Amino acid sequence: MDLHEALYTTRAMRRVKSDPIPLDVQERILDAAIRAPSGGNAQMWRFLLVDDPAVKAQLGPIYRECLGSLWETIYKPRAEAAAADPEADESKDFLKVQRSAQWLADHFEGYPLLLFAFSQFDRSGGSIFPGVWSAMLAARAEGVGSALTSAFMFQIKPVLEILGVPKDAGWRFNSCVTMGYPTGRWGVAPRNPVHEVAARNHWDTPIGFEIPEPLWPEKAESAHSAST
Repeated sequence: MDLHEALYTTRAMRRVKSDPIPLDVQERILDAAIRAPSGGNAQMWRFLLVDDPAVKAQLGPIYRECLGSLWETIYKPRAEAAAADPEADESKDFLKVQRSAQWLADHFEGYPLLLFAFSQFDRSGGSIFPGVWSAMLAARAEGVGSALTSAFMFQIKPVLEILGVPKDAGWRFNSCVTMGYPTGRWGVAPRNPVHEVAARNHWDTPIGFEIPEPLWPEKAESAHSAST
């Protein structure tokens, strides 16, 4: 797969099939993950795959409670604004994301594979998230959809107990990535353009260019694809 295709189309794919992910695919995903940069090459990371229905059955209810806490705290202002004016463009965008995130919670036990990421003595997560992202890119190359969530942070203690994470060893939960073969199509996710979210040298100095449309796929490539 072309690198830029992977970068541009690896977005949150929450609606997936229950089909199992073969072990050789899992091997390639994790082997790519551990090739990511690691601070000081310390590699203080731990990747935990979960595919046992019994374990997922314990985690599912906790995750749904955690997501409920997320709607009532961090995302509460946006949720209330969307409920007050559901026809506004911003509200439609938020409600779409909310429905998708809620679908993940409601079907948590049905995901064929979960990837939990932990880092040791690293409060920033700077040494684990490159590996997580590499895993998600590798999954995309295998046709596997993924979605990252950290909502378990609201009730992490029982999660750590369920997963058998050693106590007092400095391990911190960073994220959970759901994985499965998607039911929908891959595509470039809509985003606010670069020149609206980036600056140069100073917080308020324009970046110096504008990108109104995604640079991938290139127009010539798109035209060629449409004609073949």
